[in-house]
Amino acid sequence: MLVVALNGSPQKKGNTSTLLEAALEGARRQKARTELVHISEILKDLKVPFCNQCSTPCEGACSKDNRLGEVFDLLRKADGLLIGSPVYFGTVSGQLKAFWDKTRILRKEKALLNVPGGALSVGAARFGGQENTLNAIFQMMLVQGMTVVGDGFYLEDCGHFGSCAQKPAEEDTKGLERARILGQRVAESAVTLSDLRHRS
Repeated sequence: MLVVALNGSPQKKGNTSTLLEAALEGARRQKARTELVHISEILKDLKVPFCNQCSTPCEGACSKDNRLGEVFDLLRKADGLLIGSPVYFGTVSGQLKAFWDKTRILRKEKALLNVPGGALSVGAARFGGQENTLNAIFQMMLVQGMTVVGDGFYLEDCGHFGSCAQKPAEEDTKGLERARILGQRVAESAVTLSDLRHRS
């Protein structure tokens, strides 16, 4: 079982990656293999970092023989997906949006259909737009036909919508623990949904 985490922050070692690392730790509790992808590093290699709808339907030209294509191949194998973003003006980072817009080829292939996904966000303030950012990530997942993972039982509470933290994330013990629970729940859901994914 493979759980992939996408770091939507421009910082490789920042608050969002800290939260995602905790979530991957939770996934590993369920014996999942894990990978963390820093989206900003992938976009740096692209001549055009934004989708310009060069073909309809999408032919995936922007992901041919490059690191973007390698990440897409990783996502094609993913049994579960964790997506994290800092809060930028009340929503996801530009880096995350630019990357996700380029996943049109994965949508065409139905590569993420029925893949369980969890969302994580970090804001500068306790109530700094984190839940709105989670909702933006959910909308992105739903367009791919993914299965959104939310709250669990009250003893396994990852948050109603996902894991939120306030920076500095490494000091937000509640946020980190909820991230671990979310990662565990995504991995558990991946097992449950495996037959449904393979039928798609």
